[in-house]
Amino acid sequence: MGKNILMGITGSIAAYKGADIANNLTKEGYNVRVILSRGGARFITPMTLETLTKNKVYTDVFEVWDPTVVEHIWLAQSSDLVLVAPASADIMAKAACGIADDLLSTALLAVYPETPKLIAPAMNTVMYDNPVTQRNMATLRELGYGFIEPREGHLACGTTGRGALAETELIVETVKKALGD
Repeated sequence: MGKNILMGITGSIAAYKGADIANNLTKEGYNVRVILSRGGARFITPMTLETLTKNKVYTDVFEVWDPTVVEHIWLAQSSDLVLVAPASADIMAKAACGIADDLLSTALLAVYPETPKLIAPAMNTVMYDNPVTQRNMATLRELGYGFIEPREGHLACGTTGRGALAETELIVETVKKALGD
């Protein structure tokens, strides 16, 4: 395999599951590069993800890692697939509106149109069902994004409903299928 996956992990309690997803994709032979949003970094650390993926974790659009490349362009355009898991309502709104105010949202704008893009939302049921969130998801579908729908379950906020991150196995299998593996 050896294909490059750009994975965004955003500010959701499910961010800890992002580590499991990255780990499983790495074990499958994919080269996983992670962009950890500011919110995501409140839940898990770059060191955890670097240990699991054996790659640097990227967090800041203004940090220069390699002066010979423009990082957000390189991360986006050297990827065979982009996965955002978990995806917050915030990152979906930014992507749907073309807002580029952090590394992940900037990189999403730089992804080639033909590159598969998958989003696995995770949030409170009311947030997920909110007409604005649903409109943003419809816009993203029109723009070529695929979705790995959240499941129904007990949520961190104490309620039960749709909004729990899809199971790791389903996300990994969906990635493999999108890559033709």
